[in-house]
Amino acid sequence: MSFLAEPTLKKPAPPPNEDVVVDVVELMLTEEEKRLFDLMRDVVRKNKLGTTLRVAGGWVRDKILNFKMEDSKAVDIDIALDNMLGCDFAILVNRWLEENGEEHHDFGVMHKNSEKSKHLETARVKVLGLSIDLVNLRTETYTEDSRIPTAQIGTPLEDALRRDLTIN
Repeated sequence: MSFLAEPTLKKPAPPPNEDVVVDVVELMLTEEEKRLFDLMRDVVRKNKLGTTLRVAGGWVRDKILNFKMEDSKAVDIDIALDNMLGCDFAILVNRWLEENGEEHHDFGVMHKNSEKSKHLETARVKVLGLSIDLVNLRTETYTEDSRIPTAQIGTPLEDALRRDLTIN
């Protein structure tokens, strides 16, 4: 799996290349965040999913910039999945929570809607008091007659290449 649940996360350095500037970024996790990531790893292991979970979005940016959230319950963590739908993973997370005596919640699914540039569905679930968005990695293709892409589940590289800027 891609993410670690240690108190400090360090970005691995790319292979040596004189054209690349390498900085190591340390991310300090709260106890709630460590517990969340441990739980998600347990879900993957218990269900033998082979899923790689990648934390993305504003949470990563805020961690890199060392922003402190006054209210940890307001945290929104985006997690990209490489081989399954977010709603399927949310079901497994809720099952894990229930089996382990933890509070579990219904989850919502924001379905794809190309008219609003929403190309893949996203599942939102509350886990240990934190709001989690689960979405697939994707690749997009465009036709000559539309600005709206057709989306398919993609690789990490394909997902990164479709973005204007990727920092994680």
